[in-house]
Amino acid sequence: RVTLARGVLVIALVSLAPFLGNSSSGNSLWLYVSLCLIALILDGADGKVARATDTETNFGARFDMELDALFILVLCLAVLALERAGFWVLALGLMRYGFLMAGKAWPFINGTLPDSFRRKTVCVWQLVTLMVALLPVTPDALAFWSLILALALLSHSFATDIRWLYRIFAKQRVRHDPN
Repeated sequence: RVTLARGVLVIALVSLAPFLGNSSSGNSLWLYVSLCLIALILDGADGKVARATDTETNFGARFDMELDALFILVLCLAVLALERAGFWVLALGLMRYGFLMAGKAWPFINGTLPDSFRRKTVCVWQLVTLMVALLPVTPDALAFWSLILALALLSHSFATDIRWLYRIFAKQRVRHDPN
């Protein structure tokens, strides 16, 4: 239920993101970022609630992960609408979807990844960096360079996961190769 409530909030944020560029008052940006902060807090709470109430499911974990990806894409669209970064900022929000598409071409990418503190940290870094970039008080240079750093960290994280998945795939092929 916590994840579902966050989903409703993220959908509301999706509908508002394209209009942020037309906003003449900083108050609407503060409200938008405040709603984003609530969504981020709910993201931190949903797993704890599921574990505490013994209601964890694979579906819930997957729903949470895909909602995180959508939330990041929404924040990228908001940053783009405010012209705080160029179209390149969409790479932060589209990388997850590119990873899924790559799994169609290279099946080893569809392997199961173990839990990763690195992956979770990079995800939170992205969310916070994008939210800070939306704040009216954030200098343009700080927004730009922190988003560049977020993109570099995310690219490294995905490359690390792809390399790990390929190594596991290669080891399994060697074990099953009759030659």
